[in-house]
Amino acid sequence: MTALSDAVALRRTFAIISHPDAGKTTLTEKLLLFGGAIQMAGAVRARGEQRRARSDWMSIERERGISVTASVMSFEHGGLSFNLLDTPGHEDFSEDTYRTLTAVDSAVMVLDAAKGIETQTRKLFEVCRLRDVPIVTFINKVDREGRETFDLLDEIEKTLALDVCPLTWPIGMGRDLKGVYDLTADQVVLFEQTRGDHLPEGIDMPLEDPRLDGLVGADAAARLREEVELVRGACPSFDLEAFRAGHLSPVFFGSALRNFGVRELLNGIGRLAPPPRQQSADPRVIDPLEETVSGFVFKVQANMDPNHRDRIAFFRLCSGRFKRGMKLKHVRSGKLMAIGNPVFFLARDRELAEEAFPGDIMGIPNHGALRIGDTLTEGEDVRFNGIPSFAPEVLRRVRLDDPMKAKQLRKALEDLAEEGVSQLFKPLNGASWIVGVVGQLQFEVIANRIESEYSLKAGFEEAPFETARWVHSEDKLLIKRFVEANTSSMAEDRDGALVFLARNSWALGRAQQDFPDIVFSATREQHG
Repeated sequence: MTALSDAVALRRTFAIISHPDAGKTTLTEKLLLFGGAIQMAGAVRARGEQRRARSDWMSIERERGISVTASVMSFEHGGLSFNLLDTPGHEDFSEDTYRTLTAVDSAVMVLDAAKGIETQTRKLFEVCRLRDVPIVTFINKVDREGRETFDLLDEIEKTLALDVCPLTWPIGMGRDLKGVYDLTADQVVLFEQTRGDHLPEGIDMPLEDPRLDGLVGADAAARLREEVELVRGACPSFDLEAFRAGHLSPVFFGSALRNFGVRELLNGIGRLAPPPRQQSADPRVIDPLEETVSGFVFKVQANMDPNHRDRIAFFRLCSGRFKRGMKLKHVRSGKLMAIGNPVFFLARDRELAEEAFPGDIMGIPNHGALRIGDTLTEGEDVRFNGIPSFAPEVLRRVRLDDPMKAKQLRKALEDLAEEGVSQLFKPLNGASWIVGVVGQLQFEVIANRIESEYSLKAGFEEAPFETARWVHSEDKLLIKRFVEANTSSMAEDRDGALVFLARNSWALGRAQQDFPDIVFSATREQHG
């Protein structure tokens, strides 16, 4: 039987974050390939059904070639167990990403060598920084013309206030790319024009070895020696403690599409990324090595299997050894839940989870009992912190083509709201449902899913509101006065919490001015 401490030491739970089009989905697929989890690479570029990347299972993702939900994939490599969480790159789905980042111990930040740091990358990095999540940087697409390598490093340092330490270095770039040099192993990995599942082997070779000139050419070798000397002089040497505290990022270069530099990245994650960390909870911090089981739900996904009306809660195990069939306390309701059929994921494939250890991500099938932020324990009343629900930035009224199907529509909207895809508001004056999202593209996804998963035709039309704020005060009479003064702008969320729907920023400012003792909150932390 595996000791708990041994199992924890072998786990690496990480997310991949990037701006759309930086190559995140391709990198995810290649990591799975080299981890032996999938047999065929290139599905992202292939035709027809094979074109679906392993982590993109929803039809709208396949059509548009973007990731809009976070997927979980488990694989083993080099004696370690990896849990990879792929996150949506598109900013309209950033909520899903923010919540996913609460469930990981480290992250890989993918940058396009030609574009450097883009808006969405910066936003996601800030979320990681709030949680001190260690960041590994992968500079992708070095087989295309890109920016000066030192410029890219400089930009990371200045824009993100993050020290960088290159652990591999490109030999040329674009058409002149000859390979990468592994600075920790003193190896040359030669670039080959390949897209299959072939991985170029590293060749042991100190920089001063004269054979290097024959392998990559005298000019490229001379430039490499000069640049590595500069790197070693200008960048701090790698410090594991600074990396794990979130202050320093090791940098790897490669091309995910060409399978190049990916093995070095995967080995780097295995060697450097932390095993499962302590988790902040109320009333105390939870250590992964505690014997009793605890964990939290960070995502809910309905209808992953179109043949079954299933709902899967994605559960991060934080402490203890979980065994299938265990009864755990659902802290929000106080009831015991038997966890009979938990699953591990490999994109769309699943396998029964007989046991799990801290850092593992399990799927728990349930019929709506579990929601985002819920805590499950072996009896203790603890609640994990920091799983946010964001105020929507776009609000629309729902229009149903067939008014006789209002009940089915409510079910569909509630299911999707439970996933955290959208916020659902019921105005107090009884008008149509109002759906709020962070980005416009989400409405397209919601309409698409309502039609494909619930066989309903629904659309969205303008609502006279711009944003929403949860309102709270200990003074019940003050809240009553506020509601009476703003009846047409008041709604409840699906938990019955009171929400002020503001027509514009001026109306929100005015309400805050008129009622200074009421708290207007843009996020609502989801506790369980």
